[in-house]
Amino acid sequence: MLAFTSCTPVTTLPDVHVSADSVVIMFHDPALDRTTNSTGRIKERTWYGDSGMQHVRTIKEPKQAIPTFAETVELLMKPENKHVKFNVDVKVQNDPERLFSLMQEIISAQPAWQTDLAPRILLGLWHPRFLQFAKLYLPNCRRSHIGVSTFIARKYFWKDCEAFSMSFGALTTYDGQKFREECKSAGKNLVVWTVNEPEHMMEAVRWEVHAIITDVTQIWLNMRTALQADYEKIGSQYGRIFLWTTLNFYTPFQIARSHWAQTRLENIAGPFDDSTIPPPNTIEAKA
Repeated sequence: MLAFTSCTPVTTLPDVHVSADSVVIMFHDPALDRTTNSTGRIKERTWYGDSGMQHVRTIKEPKQAIPTFAETVELLMKPENKHVKFNVDVKVQNDPERLFSLMQEIISAQPAWQTDLAPRILLGLWHPRFLQFAKLYLPNCRRSHIGVSTFIARKYFWKDCEAFSMSFGALTTYDGQKFREECKSAGKNLVVWTVNEPEHMMEAVRWEVHAIITDVTQIWLNMRTALQADYEKIGSQYGRIFLWTTLNFYTPFQIARSHWAQTRLENIAGPFDDSTIPPPNTIEAKA
C-alpha cells in the first residue's frame, strides 16, 4: 500500500488472493511464508480475528500490512489517482467464480463505477477457465492474457482479450515475431515481461511493445530517458547477437516451455479444453 500511495507510475500490477473468510487481498505469493512474519496458505487463513492476516506484516523494511482489494479500490477512486490503471494478475490458485463475484461487489459499491473505475481495471488471466467467469461477473473490466505461449494466447484468449502480457522469450522466435505483428494489426496491446537485461530492454523497444515489466525499474527508466534524448546513439550500444547465442530464445525451447506451462496450469486449475461454467440459470451475474 505504501508503494501505491507514494508512486508516480500510471500502471500498477498486483496479484489477488481470497482468504478463508472471503476477503480479497493484494499479495504476490499464494502463501505468507516467504515475505511476511507469518505462515500458511492465504486461502486457508482468515483475515479477521486475533490470528487474522490483518495483523501480518512484511519482513522487509519498512514493515507493511497486507492491503486488501477494497482498500486499493478506495485509493483508485481518489481524485489524484483517477489517472491510474490497475492491472490485476489473477493467479490460478483462486476459485474464479468466488474471486470475481467478490471483486464485483467491491467495485460496484463505488459511485459511477461503470465509467470511473471498472474500465481502468485490467484482469490478467492465465487460464481460459477464468476468462468465462471474468466475462460473466466483471464484464465492465478489461481483459488481458498473461502467458509464455503464443499458441495458447491465440487459441484460447485472442477473441476475448484486448491485451497480451507475454514472456520476453516467447516473442523472440519466428512465431513470436508473427505474434507481435498480429497484435499490431489487430490493435491488441502487447506487454513483455520480465525484462531485466538492458540488451533485452532495447530489443523490446525495437518491437514497439506498449509496456515493459522489469524488476530493475530504475535501469529501465534511465534507459528510456536516454532513448528519448538520442534514440540512435543509445540503440546502437545494444546488439542483437544474444538472440542467437541464448538457448532460451530458440523455438524448441519455447515449445517445450509452452507445454510445461500448460501442464502446470492444468494441474492447478483443470484442463484448458474443459473451461465451461454452469448454465446461466445457476449463476446470476451482477450488473
